[in-house]
Amino acid sequence: MQIKQAFVLAGGKGERLRPLTLETPKPLVKVKGKPILEYSIELLKKHGVTEVILSVGYMHEKIIDYFGDGQKFGVSIVYAIEEEPLGTGGALKQAEELLSEKFFMLNGDNIADYDLNELTKTHEKNNALATLTLSEVEDVSSFGVAKLDGEKIIEFVEKPKKENAPSNWVNAGAYAIEKKALEFLPEGFNLIEKTMFPALAKQGKLFSYKHKGKWFTTDTFERIKKAESGLN
Repeated sequence: MQIKQAFVLAGGKGERLRPLTLETPKPLVKVKGKPILEYSIELLKKHGVTEVILSVGYMHEKIIDYFGDGQKFGVSIVYAIEEEPLGTGGALKQAEELLSEKFFMLNGDNIADYDLNELTKTHEKNNALATLTLSEVEDVSSFGVAKLDGEKIIEFVEKPKKENAPSNWVNAGAYAIEKKALEFLPEGFNLIEKTMFPALAKQGKLFSYKHKGKWFTTDTFERIKKAESGLN
């Protein structure tokens, strides 16, 4: 079954990119002349997604002004506005009524060439409630690291020291999720990594898809520079 809807997290303040983000919301910061978030929209359209829910907060007016209803990007865009920061889990829970039974979720500050069709296949094959895209890195110290049993995720270890890491596979910020997984999310501020994912792992319903292509985070100037050279 092709997934037609995506929920994209784009509400962060981008504090580590100040002073740039004092005037520009992080999703509109340009990498190689294009806003970071636009890369995600293009990726979703390429994989057959027709409806995008953008979860926005900080300077959301500017994001709405740029992306509008999505028509010029070939998708339909609706907005879930965070009046106050809700965290990854709270933002998703707030948008529950807008979500279809199965959807993609992306961290809007990543630039990657995820194969969302393969992610969907892995998700359905395992009868998962959520499937996370993982990417392999050398330095795991600033990521959530997956402890794996085959494709099943047993647990996540947040920002471990290298010698304590259960693997080199980290959360790469793209997910296939069943709406019923949202039962494990509380209302209000919460982080999906600490609420829904551990609960699903305990039930044996959290799985992984290993992404071996491009994946760039953009939360520091150094990482943006790396993305710009990697996208050549």
